[in-house]
Amino acid sequence: MKTTTMKILLIIFVLATALLQAQDFDKNLAAARTSYTAGDLENSRFAMEQMLRDLDIAIGKEILKLLPAKLGDRPAVEKSDNLTGGTGWAGLFVTRNYGPDNRRASVEIINNSPLMNSIGMILNTPLLGGMMQDENQKQVKVQGYKALLNRHVDAETAKTSYELQVPMNNTLLTVKGFDATESEVLAWANTIPLGKIAQLAQ
Repeated sequence: MKTTTMKILLIIFVLATALLQAQDFDKNLAAARTSYTAGDLENSRFAMEQMLRDLDIAIGKEILKLLPAKLGDRPAVEKSDNLTGGTGWAGLFVTRNYGPDNRRASVEIINNSPLMNSIGMILNTPLLGGMMQDENQKQVKVQGYKALLNRHVDAETAKTSYELQVPMNNTLLTVKGFDATESEVLAWANTIPLGKIAQLAQ
């Protein structure tokens, strides 16, 4: 009986949250129209920025549904999911952690990331990429996307971690793994539906 009651309460909570978000979006849309019609461009712009933030958050929730339940043997820690929508240069930001703290892995998606230009330059300019890379960095391909793989060795523990950065259109997806191997991190990245995420985030 308690389980059924909990399920019903959870469904009501989810539906109420979705309804409130739709109401916020509609409220901001109405405010933007009203302000624009009245010639109040500053408040119209502010309401539109709020709408875009709400859209980013809705998109982020859809992206979280696409992320795998595990990266290798590291289960998702969904209670630590981070999801924000931004305005201006900063857009959507989604992150999910996997595994215990001492073997933490994560997936991070940032729309309009400031790192996109520098990573794109390394990946798309062979001469420059060759000059800037060192033994701890290399170019790889994941699901047809060029990516940058960085290796870090912790000076205290001597454990190796990897950071894989995959630029997709205007979105940067980063997979990090502490106490991991290169093959593990690449295998994890191949379980993520990059094409679908790029399509949603653009």
